[in-house]
Amino acid sequence: MQRYLSNTADEQRAMLEVIGAPSIEALLARVPATARLPRPLDLPSAAAEMDLIAEMRRLAAANADADGYTCFLGGGSYDHFVPGVINHMILRGEFFTAYTPYQPEASQGTLRTIYEYQTMIAELTGMDVANASIYDGASSLAEAALMAQSVTGRTEIVLGAGVNPLYRRVVATYCGGPGLRLRDVPAPEGVLDGAALPKLVGAKTAALVVQSPNFYGCLEDIASAAEIAHAAGALLVVVTDPVNLGVLEAPGKQGADLVVGEGQGLGVPLSYGGPYLGVFAAKQEFVRRMPGRLVGATVDLDGRRGFVLTLQTREQHIRRAKATSNICTNVALCALMATIYLAILGKRGLSRVGELSLAKAHYAAERLARIPGVALRFGAPFFKEFTLKLPKSPERVVARLARDRFLAGVPLKPFDRKLADCLLVAVTEKRTKEEIDAFAEALAKAVA
Repeated sequence: MQRYLSNTADEQRAMLEVIGAPSIEALLARVPATARLPRPLDLPSAAAEMDLIAEMRRLAAANADADGYTCFLGGGSYDHFVPGVINHMILRGEFFTAYTPYQPEASQGTLRTIYEYQTMIAELTGMDVANASIYDGASSLAEAALMAQSVTGRTEIVLGAGVNPLYRRVVATYCGGPGLRLRDVPAPEGVLDGAALPKLVGAKTAALVVQSPNFYGCLEDIASAAEIAHAAGALLVVVTDPVNLGVLEAPGKQGADLVVGEGQGLGVPLSYGGPYLGVFAAKQEFVRRMPGRLVGATVDLDGRRGFVLTLQTREQHIRRAKATSNICTNVALCALMATIYLAILGKRGLSRVGELSLAKAHYAAERLARIPGVALRFGAPFFKEFTLKLPKSPERVVARLARDRFLAGVPLKPFDRKLADCLLVAVTEKRTKEEIDAFAEALAKAVA
């Protein structure tokens, strides 16, 4: 056997002898010839480790990443600061494993970290319980839609137009099988249309879904949405960015029944789009219908405190007809990142992150809106993200600013053609006044 790569000619002969096949061709005889590659793969010869590392670095250098560029990208993923202690801790052998903690006697450490994560998320969102995490924000929302249907027995999900359009696509996919109907609430001025909303939420509505701050950066009136949803007997699902909850009121205190969202900002790096962290929290009355798994605290026969997987409402553990979800796992390592992040920042630290993001975003918005031809598209209050209307094509402006090493934002045309002249800009606590001023100067030249 070779040192790193097996499947040598000698190993193939040994394998065929065991199987009893005369050749590889004979072994694959049942595979249609049209489905087989009649030649060797076109691969370069094996490289030395040193040469391979150099090649990978060359390829990586072609990427525009948040370390080499000044990042104003948002739309669901944000360039928040990740303290170095997080990476140091998660690389410890007892954490850096994909092991599922079914056996409590062998995994008290993992179970404890998940329990702490659940507790922090529940407190942060103002809800009674949180699960051990789901894949990402989009799948969390889709699971919430299915859970609302399970709780209410109704067949419609009403989504605000400010819900992340990528999340909406995932929800549509999840809801396609059960036949749930999706209805949209328009947001012509960046927030839900208050006149249209009560007409769309009715006796068939399982859940009203509101995102705040929404995809355009605007803050929605969650309390009013809760009144409308509850008056119709529906649940209110709030999509949120938990980083903001150090400053903003918790959705659970404004009437939300389920709170979901993307937890990437809680110490999880951008990583070109994942893996991320799906947040899911609910009221106590819905705990037995929550997807995924929950870790609980208990005591053993000697009265010593311990932790154990308490609820798992998927078909592997309960009768298929009563399963609330078939989601199979959580993202424990990302949840651990969030746990360490929240623990080391504490309440004051998280509030400070929110205050800095809020103040810098508003400074940037005011600074950029002074550029001739540039204006804020919406007048609604916003937090760390806002929508700019540009006098030139946002796609071309983004390409132009990339040459100045700015990741300028997200053009909104692919998501809404009515906003084809708009750019979504995010500002986190990492951006300095000098960076914002330099960005403003570069944008002014790009749109002149």
